[in-house]
Amino acid sequence: MKPFATLFTVFLITSCIPLSIAPKIETDKVKIAKKFKRDLPKQYAFIFEDPKEADQFYFFINEKFDLNFNNVESNVPFFVDGKEYALTFYEREKVDRTLNLVPLIIDQKLEQEDCDPIFDDLYTFRIGHWYLVLTVMDEAMTDCLSPNYNNRDAVVKYLRDLREEYLTTNDYMVAKLRNRLVKH
Repeated sequence: MKPFATLFTVFLITSCIPLSIAPKIETDKVKIAKKFKRDLPKQYAFIFEDPKEADQFYFFINEKFDLNFNNVESNVPFFVDGKEYALTFYEREKVDRTLNLVPLIIDQKLEQEDCDPIFDDLYTFRIGHWYLVLTVMDEAMTDCLSPNYNNRDAVVKYLRDLREEYLTTNDYMVAKLRNRLVKH
């Protein structure tokens, strides 16, 4: 029994306890936005992890749809199968947070000996992950990513193509030129 207690104590002291874990989304996921992050609307959303710097999707959408920095984040019009839709997007962060027991235990021992803590900044470890959350409505203000929506598959395909274009485009003027070629 003593080897088990020793092994458990060593494991406990050298481990980090996860407090929150950000989801790992390989490509994309369609789910209710409010379940992903509480401050988002209660409608279905197309969600993917954003590996680029902050605001890069904003600049991409601005250039692709030639918006001149007007209403870039909400109700951006686009067409699928000749029908007009409105795209709204949100950038949200979710974090991986862990509690590090070793610095906490050392600082407690130091405090018992009337010394100031030296590892107080190392109790928790945090890594942020950024996600793009896209919602789509039609002219009748219907949630176009809902499983019950008739043209849902075509809208999701358009969003997957948009995600792929965003992730592979470094120069957003290229996105603007592509968009103009598609229109003509």
